[in-house]
Amino acid sequence: MNKRKNLFYQIICIVTGIVLILPIIYAINISFMPQDEILTTKLHFFPSKLAYLENYKIVFMHTRILRFMWNSLVMAGISSIVRVIIASLAAFSFSFFEYRGKKLLFALVVGSMIIPADVLVVQNYFTTAELGLINTYLGMMVVFFISGINIFVMRQNFLSYSVSLKEASQVDGCTNFKFYRKILMPSNIPVITTVFISSFVGTWNTYLWPLLVTNTDAMRTAQVAVTMLNNNEGSNYGVGAVMAAAVVILVPSVAVFLLFQRKIVGGVMAGAVKG
Repeated sequence: MNKRKNLFYQIICIVTGIVLILPIIYAINISFMPQDEILTTKLHFFPSKLAYLENYKIVFMHTRILRFMWNSLVMAGISSIVRVIIASLAAFSFSFFEYRGKKLLFALVVGSMIIPADVLVVQNYFTTAELGLINTYLGMMVVFFISGINIFVMRQNFLSYSVSLKEASQVDGCTNFKFYRKILMPSNIPVITTVFISSFVGTWNTYLWPLLVTNTDAMRTAQVAVTMLNNNEGSNYGVGAVMAAAVVILVPSVAVFLLFQRKIVGGVMAGAVKG
């Protein structure tokens, strides 16, 4: 009976996975189709010839896709590193120290998780503009430096460590920062990897904020660049070129996610069950 249930669940998971991945496969197929084949009244799921690379030539030769991807890489990479540092330091404070207002501060962190990011877009834009950060990397990254859910996950993971371990290290002459740097962080690589990779993928795929704080092509990110292909200086490159650009900029985030998938799942589960 259990074998039948397991087989049934596996079939359901496989079918669900196929349904979810079909749009991505279709987008990849469209990127290899000429314009007349895409716009025909007949549905073509597979391209007539896989050797058709004109759409990819348009992306690399007529757009600054590599520059756009570099901007996304800088924004996602640096902001994810800063987010790990800030989240880990905040979680360290909430886990190992007792001070007045600690519970209130943590409640505010948890409360920030239910506030939609779109609600703060207008105010964040005015603040960024007043600081003169429009068309700068810092302006694109600053709103991604702190995440309440990352602080919560790391705090839950740190709570699995006994306070007596920290006290014992202090007896041996270990300072608070040394305990954080030499003991706590190296032993929590899975959750650190989870925070970094999830932050990287999420920031890489963001669209609205980089669109608002940049108005020159030199600072555009990859996600914004895809929409620009529809009307780039009056030239419409077509659906195939847009799909080709989408496939190109999808590769880094998918590769990173697949490479660290097990650590992401393991880190999230560890943060959820500990504490």
